[in-house]
Amino acid sequence: MTMSQRQVLQVFETYQKARTQFVQMVAELATRPQNIETLQNAGVMSLLRPLLLDAVPTIQQTAALALGRLANYNDDLAEAVVKGDILPQLVYSLAEQNRFYKKAAAFVLRAVAKHSPELAQAVVDCGALDALVISLEEFDPGVKEAAAWALGNIARHNGKLSQAVVDAGVVPLLVLCIQEPEIALKRVAASALSDIAKHSPELAQTVVDTGAIAHLAQVILNPDAKLKRQVFSALSQIAKHTVDVAEMVVEAEIFPAALACLKDPDEYVRKNVTTLIREITKHTPELSQIIVNVGGVAAVVDYLGDSKGNVRLPGIMMLGYVAAHSENLAMAVIVSKGVPQLAICLEEEQEDHIKAATAWAFGQIGRHTPEHARAVAVVNVFPKLLNLYLDTKSSEDLQVKAKKALKSILQKCTYLPALEPLLYEAPSNILKHVICQFSKVLPHDSKARRLFVTSGGLKKVQEIKAEPGSAIQEYINAINSCYPEEIVSSSERFFFNRYYSPGYSEALLERIENYQPI
Repeated sequence: MTMSQRQVLQVFETYQKARTQFVQMVAELATRPQNIETLQNAGVMSLLRPLLLDAVPTIQQTAALALGRLANYNDDLAEAVVKGDILPQLVYSLAEQNRFYKKAAAFVLRAVAKHSPELAQAVVDCGALDALVISLEEFDPGVKEAAAWALGNIARHNGKLSQAVVDAGVVPLLVLCIQEPEIALKRVAASALSDIAKHSPELAQTVVDTGAIAHLAQVILNPDAKLKRQVFSALSQIAKHTVDVAEMVVEAEIFPAALACLKDPDEYVRKNVTTLIREITKHTPELSQIIVNVGGVAAVVDYLGDSKGNVRLPGIMMLGYVAAHSENLAMAVIVSKGVPQLAICLEEEQEDHIKAATAWAFGQIGRHTPEHARAVAVVNVFPKLLNLYLDTKSSEDLQVKAKKALKSILQKCTYLPALEPLLYEAPSNILKHVICQFSKVLPHDSKARRLFVTSGGLKKVQEIKAEPGSAIQEYINAINSCYPEEIVSSSERFFFNRYYSPGYSEALLERIENYQPI
C-alpha cells in the first residue's frame, strides 16, 4: 500500500471515528433533560438526519437512538422530527435494515406518536403502520416489542387512530405476542391491546374476537408486577363497554383467582384489579352478584383499608355500583362492613373527586330502605355530607353529589338520633326532608315523642319559620299533632317555657308518652 493510499484510509477512519463519537455523544447527552434545549438550539436534528443513511450500521442505529431520545422529551422536538422529513426515512429503513436499527427506528416512531393525536397521525401518514406490522412478525422479540410499543402509542389517542391500527391487522399479532415467553414483550402487547380496546365497544369487540381474553386470563397470576398491571388494565378496558364482553371476561374464570392480586405488593396491580371489578359490577345485578358470591365485596373493602389516595377511587365506585343495583346487593356491601370503611375514606381523603365518589356511594347504599339508611346513619356521615354540601370550597360536583346523597338517604331514614342534629344545621331544602321523617316516625313511637321533647327537638321545630301551606309546614303540623295542644300552642308561653326548661314534671312527660296522636 502506498503512502497516499494509507493517508486516504487514515482520513476515512478519522472521519468515521468522528461520526461515531458525535452520534454516541449526542445520544448520551440526550439522556439528561438539562442538555435538551442546548442540543436543540445547536441544530442537532439536521446534523443527525443524514447519519440515518450512513454507510456504517452502528452510526445509523445510534443516530436513530439519539433522535428517539430527543423526540421523547417533548412535543416540540417530536414535531421537529416530523418537519425534518425524518419519518419516511425511518419507515423505509424498518423494512431494510438489521434488527438493531429496526428497534431504534421503532423507538423514534413511538417517541413521536406518544405526544398528541396530530403527531401520531403524522406517523400513520408516513406509512409506518405497515412497516410496524411487518416488524411484529420478526423473529427477534426485541423488534416485536419496539413495534408493539409504537403501535400502542398510536392507538392510545382516539378511536380513529385505534381503528387505523386495527385495520392494519395488528390485533391478532399482538395476541400472538402475549403467548411469547418474553415477559417484556407480553407487557407491551397487553398494553397495546388495552390502548386499542378502550375507545369503543366495537374496538373492544375486535380485540375479543381474536381470543385475547383467554390469553390475558392465563397470565393474571404471573409473578411479574408490570405484566399484571397491563393485563388487568386490558381486561378492564374490554369489560367496561358492554354487558356481553363483561360476561365474557367473567366466563374466562379469572375469579376468584384475581382477588388474590388485591393483596399484591404493587400498588398499581391492586388498583387495576379493583378497576376491573368495578367495570364488571357496573353493568348488571347478575354480574355484581357473581362478584359478591366469590368474596369480591369483602376483598375490595379490605383493599380500601390498606390503600390511600387515588388508588381508592375504583374501590369506592365499585361499592357504589354494587349497592345501586338492588336492596340485597346494597345489604351485601353493608354486611361486608363497607359503610364504616367508606366513612373512613370520606374522613381521610382530601381530593374533592374522591370525596364526591364516596358521597355518591353512600347515596347508593342508603337509598333503598330504612334499614339501609340506618346503616349509613349510625356511622355519623350526615354532618359530614352536610358540611361538604354547604362548604363553598367544595367543587360543584362534590356539592351536588353530597346534596343528592343526603336527600336520598334522609328520605328513607327513620333513625331519629342521627336526624335530630340536622334540625339545627340544615338549610331549608334539606331540613324539609328531616322534618318529614320525624312526621312519619313520631305518630307511631311514644318513646321517641318523649325523647323529642326532652332533647329540645320539639322546641326547635316550633322555631322554624315555614310558609303557610308549604310542605315543611304540613310536616310541622303533623309533628305537633303528636302532642297535647297546650304543649305546642303559641298562646301558652307559660307552659311552653316550663315544659322546655330543666326539671319539668315526670307527670307531664308521662302524659306526652301516653298521648294518642290524632
